[in-house]
Order: sequence, then C-alpha cells, then structure tokens
Amino acid sequence: MRYRIHHQLVYTYPEPVQLSPQILRLYPRCDCTQTVQAWQLTLDPPPLRRYHNIALDGSTEVQVIYNQTIRHWRIQMATEVVTHRQNPFDFLLDPWAVHLPIDYPQRLAQELHPYWEVPPDPVATTLAQELIMATDGQVLAFLSELNQTLYRECTHFIRPAGTPWPAGVTWQQRRGACRDLTVLFMAVCRAVGLAARFVSGYHEGDPDWQHRHLHAWAEVYLPGGGWRGYDPTHGLAVNDRYVALTARPQPQDTLPVTGYILTPGVNSHLEYEIKIQGLDE
Repeated sequence: MRYRIHHQLVYTYPEPVQLSPQILRLYPRCDCTQTVQAWQLTLDPPPLRRYHNIALDGSTEVQVIYNQTIRHWRIQMATEVVTHRQNPFDFLLDPWAVHLPIDYPQRLAQELHPYWEVPPDPVATTLAQELIMATDGQVLAFLSELNQTLYRECTHFIRPAGTPWPAGVTWQQRRGACRDLTVLFMAVCRAVGLAARFVSGYHEGDPDWQHRHLHAWAEVYLPGGGWRGYDPTHGLAVNDRYVALTARPQPQDTLPVTGYILTPGVNSHLEYEIKIQGLDE
C-alpha cells in the first residue's frame, strides 16, 4: 500500500515562552515493513538549529533548538510511505518458542530485558493465566486470543490527551483509548515472559472519517518472526494498513513531541490535524 500522510500540530501560548530543546518523532520507520518515499518537515517559526538523530529503536528523531521566545509553534509533517507486510503471519516460529513459557537463550534474554522486565500488574497476570489455560499455552493462539479478548470486551473511545492508564484500570473498566488498550496488551504479554513494545503511528481506518488521530499498537518479539504487531483496538494483526513512526519499551518515549516550556507558569494549548490518503485506491 502507498499512503500520503499530513500531520499538523499547532501549539499556542498565552505569552511569549522559551522552549527547551524539543524532540520530534514524526519520521516514519524505514525497515522491511515500510519504505519512506518522501518526507518534509516545516516548522513555524523556524528553529535556530535542527538535527536528525538515530533513536534507540533505529527510528529517526529530529531535535530542534530555539533561541528566541515564541507565541505559537506550528509543526507540519508530510510524507509518502509504501507499506509491504500484506501477510502478518509470514513467519515460522523457532521450535523452542512455540509454547509458553519460552526458555530464551541467555544472550537473547539480555537483549530483550528492557521489553519485559517491568513490575507485574496483578490484574494483567490473572488475565494472562486465564488465556494460557484457554489456549493450552500455544504462543500464537495466546496472542490471537488476547487481541480478540481486548477487542471484544473493551469499549474504545478517543482520549486526546493524558498518559496511558495502568493496565489493571483499563481491564477493570473494560474501556480505554488505543494507548490504554496497548499498555494492557503489553502487560499481559510481559506477564508470561513475552517481550513487548509500544508503537506510535497511523492506521488507515475508514477513509470517510473526518477526524484522524495518532494510533498506538503493540509489537511482540517472536523468535523466528522478529517484532510482530498486534492492535487490540481493532482486534487485528498489524499488516500493510499501518504506518509506524517509532517503537519503544515505554509509551512516553514514543510521543510525537517531547520537550519543556522553560518560561515558568505558562501552559500550552494544542490543536492537531491528521490526513491519511491511500494512493493505491
């Protein structure tokens, strides 16, 4: 699939402010699942400096530095991306990774440590044990059933701002935004020793939707298949209808904009607009 995406963020401030260095995560990932054909970032006002850096997950981060005070900040990103993963199940699990629990080789376990070693959530752990019993510990069946369970049982709603809810809160309320469901999915995976990470990006969705939003889903590391995406908001395995920006162990490290207002006592107001156009239609 080929997509043209426009993403605009506009920050306004009640008085002139000084910004700390800002990190922008708006450059789509380049890997075997997607290729960036064109990309443009326009900033108003223009910064004093702009640097392109490679993040821990291999994605591109843009650091911008302002030396002047500003009353507004407009960020406009335009990109064309070709996605390649038509079949999300085109892999063969390593024989030792078919059943839970997986006995990872020590070296691989050390590399995956940031993606699973987190304080366990008791609610997520209970759900994980129920799903293991229901799927006889089959890894792929477990992931599919988890994805479908969250899709069926939880009501999805749009929550434009705020950090993700704890996994237990989302499951107890049976509702949440895409980032809340993603954190719950990750917590259940981690409870059974599956490495999981949080992905920020775009989903094709319904072309008739007037208002688009940044989307979130999870990726699970499967020996023999590498990182594979699961979207509990839609109950889907991630395919070529998704465009990823970045993926990290913790959701706060995937925010499209990270930085601070150095001027004390001033808050910002954010408005955003996302347009996604399929070019293969």
